[in-house]
Amino acid sequence: MHCSRRLGTLLLINGLFIGFAQTQEISIATPESRPIAGPLLHPFHLERRVVSPAKLSNTPRLESLVRAGNLYLSVRDVIALALENNIDIAIQRYGPFLAREVLRRAQSGGFLRTVGVPIYAGPQSVSLEGVNVNAIGLAESGSGVGSGGGIVSQIGTTPPGLDPYLFAYANFQHQTTPLSNTLVSETTALLNDSQFFEAGYGQSFLSGTSAQLTYESYRSKVNSPANVLNPYTQGYLDLYITQSLLQGAHIGVNNRNIRVARNNMKVNGLQLQLQVITTVSAILNLYWDLVSFNEDLHIKEKAVQAAQKLYDDNQKQVALGTLPAIEVTRAAAELSSTKESLLLAQTNVAQQETVLKNAISRSGAVDSWLDDVHIITLDHIAIPEHEDLKPTEELMREAVTQRPEIEQTKTNLESSRINIRGTKDALLPTLQGFVELTNNGLTGVANALANGASGVPDPYLVGGYGNLLSQIFRRDFPNYSAGFSLNIPFRNRAAQADYVTDQLNLRQSELQLQRSIKQVRVDVKIAVVALQQARARYESARDTRLLAERSLEAEQTRFKFGESTVPLVVQAQRDLAGDQSAEIQSMANYTHARVAFDQAVGQTLEANGVSMDEAVSGRVARQSHIPETPPSPEAAASAVNRDGAK
Repeated sequence: MHCSRRLGTLLLINGLFIGFAQTQEISIATPESRPIAGPLLHPFHLERRVVSPAKLSNTPRLESLVRAGNLYLSVRDVIALALENNIDIAIQRYGPFLAREVLRRAQSGGFLRTVGVPIYAGPQSVSLEGVNVNAIGLAESGSGVGSGGGIVSQIGTTPPGLDPYLFAYANFQHQTTPLSNTLVSETTALLNDSQFFEAGYGQSFLSGTSAQLTYESYRSKVNSPANVLNPYTQGYLDLYITQSLLQGAHIGVNNRNIRVARNNMKVNGLQLQLQVITTVSAILNLYWDLVSFNEDLHIKEKAVQAAQKLYDDNQKQVALGTLPAIEVTRAAAELSSTKESLLLAQTNVAQQETVLKNAISRSGAVDSWLDDVHIITLDHIAIPEHEDLKPTEELMREAVTQRPEIEQTKTNLESSRINIRGTKDALLPTLQGFVELTNNGLTGVANALANGASGVPDPYLVGGYGNLLSQIFRRDFPNYSAGFSLNIPFRNRAAQADYVTDQLNLRQSELQLQRSIKQVRVDVKIAVVALQQARARYESARDTRLLAERSLEAEQTRFKFGESTVPLVVQAQRDLAGDQSAEIQSMANYTHARVAFDQAVGQTLEANGVSMDEAVSGRVARQSHIPETPPSPEAAASAVNRDGAK
């Protein structure tokens, strides 16, 4: 099971760009090549690619969930809106694209670039009163938030440039040279009209081999009778090959940037996955806190109604003379206190709605229509009767294989091992062997000015430009050369220090991996304890609330028969309202603990039905659904059962 999950993660990372190709949010378009230069320049990738503008508008899903000024949200809808509109995820979505371009750069022999951005922790609720911080503080434990981007190091042997190159040069010249010696050129002023052409192609390879093929052609026409060929053309075709024999002679050294760039692509994909997990967890906490705030608001409203009724009843009884006037004052004080509590609850709801709307939209409160709508939560907190948890040791093993932070650390550790080969290779001397093969040619026409003193031209050399090319390709006048170049630096302290530094960093990274694994195990253990504690606190709060209800009923019964007093009834009502709020808060604590547990074990996406393909594309295929008769805010708030069921 673990192997299949890990394989699925790897396949997801490798297939990220399939999802990217289907998204409309981010695209890199290549305009069609121009008809004239396109076919010629295409092999050399002389192209202009355009990145689409950043999308700043919300998806249609958000407006589709609005009815009569209310935004109806279920848990699945709020997750879908976060995947489509949350800016933290949208920012991180560029990471794999950037890593892909760095890989493209490395494949040309270029240095790596840093492209990763840190994980954004996500929004928090406006009030964390009573929330178990230990259950939601995984990001602060050292294993929940990473900087991303992978490993970037340029120390060691410089990789060869792998992009081929083409060069050309042309020179047209007229030259007049006065001569003090006329014996050689038989003229007092030598006039030379010349044309020089040079073209070549070169390329380096991961094996440490470099090759360059050069063709040169020189044509000269002079006013001298001394040359037997005038005008004449000479040229050559030269092949020059070098091979590194010590430093830079291994493919594993020269392609290390490419391999590290591929690892960094994987790291950036995991970074996106980690951002989705972090954001979804934060969104869930926001949603369930809003649910608890709404339910607490409903409790406060009932408390105000009860206090108002008590105040009205006391006024009537005082008017009848059955109660002393002081009881009206006490009832008025209780009414004022409950109204203050109601005002605080209303403030929490309004502020929480603002935070949640900002998290599920790209424009936030900038859109006036979104700022005016009221959120109606369609789901309520449901506490299962039993916790069906696997053994803690098994959960720890799953977390180590499923947490993206661990996979990131392992991948970066592999990149460090790849890079250390480059610094080790730099300790070697530089030894290069070279071979040069040159084919020469000469052609021209008999000099019409010749007086015979310089001899008769060889018929083999008389001809046009085709004769020159024939001589070159027949290899009539070949040159051969071979040799080597050796450079031995004494002491070589920089390379030695770099190699030892990389070894120390590698050992440090191995310890950091072990530390991360240990911390994940601690996270799981803490999350399990926090979940169990949250359940126990909820059960205790529920039992306390049930007892408070019975106490109030008993006190009200005693009051009817004259065996109790108004202050005792008021106190019982106050106790029940406080116990109801405590139960709601314990239910919210449980949701936080559950979210933190899923995050610690690495099952947040699976537990909430989140598809990384949809997160990558920024489009959730599932359509949102609003009931034909949406519940009113009052009905939504009263739909919760005090035993924790819907």
